[in-house]
Amino acid sequence: LGFSSGGICARGVGGGFSRASAGCGDGILLANSEKATMQNLNDRLASYLDKVRLLEGDNADLECKIREWYAKVGPSCEPRDYSCFHKEIEDLQNQILCAAMETNKILLNIDNNRMTADDFRVKYETECGLRQNVDADICNLRPVLDQLASCKTDLQLQCEALTEEMRCLKTNHEEETNCLRKQATGDVSVEVNACPGPDLRKILEDLRCQYETLMERNRKETEQWYACKVEEVNLEVITSSQEIESSNKQVTELRRQLQALEINVQAQLTMKENLESSLAETECRYNKYLAELQSQISCVEQRLAEIRAEMECQNQEYKTLLDVKCRLEQEIQTYHCLLEG
Repeated sequence: LGFSSGGICARGVGGGFSRASAGCGDGILLANSEKATMQNLNDRLASYLDKVRLLEGDNADLECKIREWYAKVGPSCEPRDYSCFHKEIEDLQNQILCAAMETNKILLNIDNNRMTADDFRVKYETECGLRQNVDADICNLRPVLDQLASCKTDLQLQCEALTEEMRCLKTNHEEETNCLRKQATGDVSVEVNACPGPDLRKILEDLRCQYETLMERNRKETEQWYACKVEEVNLEVITSSQEIESSNKQVTELRRQLQALEINVQAQLTMKENLESSLAETECRYNKYLAELQSQISCVEQRLAEIRAEMECQNQEYKTLLDVKCRLEQEIQTYHCLLEG
């Protein structure tokens, strides 16, 4: 608008200038130098007016292009408003953080399961050592059991031998008793006036009672000793069998727990691999998406830089035109001064 007004003013001055020159041709005499100066000023004014018109046209074209560009890609256009992407980027960053936290939790659970598996492995090795010790004790007790069995056999043989000996003694005693009875029951009766001798029957009865008492006592002592030994061996065998059974149960239970833990660890490893692959895919996808956004942002920044450079160039041209306008106004002022002079 400033350039247009200047152009109108300049055209008005030009019209007046023509009339002034016509008046001079009628009767006003000027020096040759003043005529040449006025002619030069008229030529320069005409060239300046042409340049001003051209620059006004270029300025109008640039203003139209700038308005069109702002209408297409300006801040008021919704598709180019990048504020909507900030929320999506924040959501993606939150998802990445959540995925990292889940990965850390899974790694922590895997470490805990590994430590638990190590503890169970140590317990299993301890139980295996205990079982080996029990097996060694059982192997050591087997000779004792065999020895006790041989002692039992020897005692049974001794008992049988004693029983046979007692039977033989009873048989001999009965035979001797029968012989004595036969000797005592005869037809000849001899009366001897002598002091009464020892009663052999009583003596034999006493001896027989003492011998039977001794045999009974020995038999009871042997039976008691044999019963005690058998009971001790049975208790040892029962205890050993119970320990072996409990150890077998513990080993079976530990083997079952170890298998369950191995299955759990395998499942956790599979889950970890799946999560790592999904995390890698997610990171790759979002990295591509961020790269695309970055490329778009770079393009927009490049276009903004180009537009800024164009605006600076236009601003420089505007300043140049403003300087030209100022000089032109000064020359017009000088022209008016010359006309008035």
